[in-house]
Amino acid sequence: MMNEKEKIRKGKFLSLILRHEPSKINLTLDQEGWAAVTELLAQLAKHQHALTREELEEIVATNNKKRYSFNQDHTKIRANQGHSLTHIDLGLVPQIPPKVLYHGTATRFLGSILEQGLVKGSRQHVHLSSEPSTARKVGMRHGNPVILRVDAEQMQRDGGVFYCSENGVWLTDHVPVQYLQEE
Repeated sequence: MMNEKEKIRKGKFLSLILRHEPSKINLTLDQEGWAAVTELLAQLAKHQHALTREELEEIVATNNKKRYSFNQDHTKIRANQGHSLTHIDLGLVPQIPPKVLYHGTATRFLGSILEQGLVKGSRQHVHLSSEPSTARKVGMRHGNPVILRVDAEQMQRDGGVFYCSENGVWLTDHVPVQYLQEE
């Protein structure tokens, strides 16, 4: 059993590999972002980041953000969202969002956001949450937090498309300024 610090460190590296840089350990992700668990474990070991099957299961089961999923028979694993890899298609289906969604950021980004709206940057989608408390935690990771309220109901009525990842993160391509309000 890993201690908490070790679990966090290994989980962050797993996130890097499954969301951004599988090539760092010569791992291949399919078009839906899945990696064979046996290949992942073998490549991690080969690159001095060894994980046992039990440790991988523990990381997936206990990750507070539910970042990862196994397929039904646990032979494949993938990140639920947040990829910067453009070839990944998670098979997300458009959904009707809650009336209001939230985005956490740092005050230093607010000026740019109020000019351009929320843009996905190097990721595939803008990430939104249904809870302001979650948005605050995200904002705190980037500095002095600010919470933006997204009028998702109106944006969707106006043609905006929303998806909800397997771990409950709401995703969209862009949130124009007119749908944003500082919380």
